[in-house]
Amino acid sequence: MVAEDERRVPAAVVFDALGLDYEKAFASDEAHRASLRWLLERLAPGSRVLDVGSGTGRPTAEALADAGHRVLGVDVSPVMVELAARQVPGAEFRRADIRELALEEGAFDAACAYFSLLQMDRAEQEAVVGRLARAVRPGGFVVLGTVPLDIEGGEGLFMGQPVRVTSFDADAFGELAGRAGLTVLAEERSEFAPAHPDAVPEPHLFLHCRRDAR
Repeated sequence: MVAEDERRVPAAVVFDALGLDYEKAFASDEAHRASLRWLLERLAPGSRVLDVGSGTGRPTAEALADAGHRVLGVDVSPVMVELAARQVPGAEFRRADIRELALEEGAFDAACAYFSLLQMDRAEQEAVVGRLARAVRPGGFVVLGTVPLDIEGGEGLFMGQPVRVTSFDADAFGELAGRAGLTVLAEERSEFAPAHPDAVPEPHLFLHCRRDAR
């Protein structure tokens, strides 16, 4: 018989194990919060926002819900979904794989994916960004956070958990957004050291995009 963990999405296994430790490690990421402020400043009251890889609900879904927006958070980890629902009762959370979730065209005013693509391969990442672009209305916003490294299928440890990571360098990731029909309005780069003994400093890239009106 195949062990249960081997049948599950690898990211779910990792983040089930991390739980609240992930939130604590990244709680001081000021660049992430600045990215959220960028989005909040541009959203109309009561906007509908999709949060992909919503984790524990903090800080993304919490900041959006506290500002009065209607938030749907999706995550493959049942532990994370349970934590988020408890910590951010003002948002809706659903256990789902964004690669398979049915998304209505133009159903959201904005979508964000902070570091939730890194355990997908490059074709999957490109497909998901395209799905997010189509899920927001023309003129709506898509915010993407990633670790801008040219790496494909790299194996390593993340906060003590074994992971396989794929990413793009900054230029290639921007080009990916463009192919999805997104215009990059602002780009921010930073370096962040998670507050965890098994974590190492990592570069971060935030793309703040708008869906083309066409």
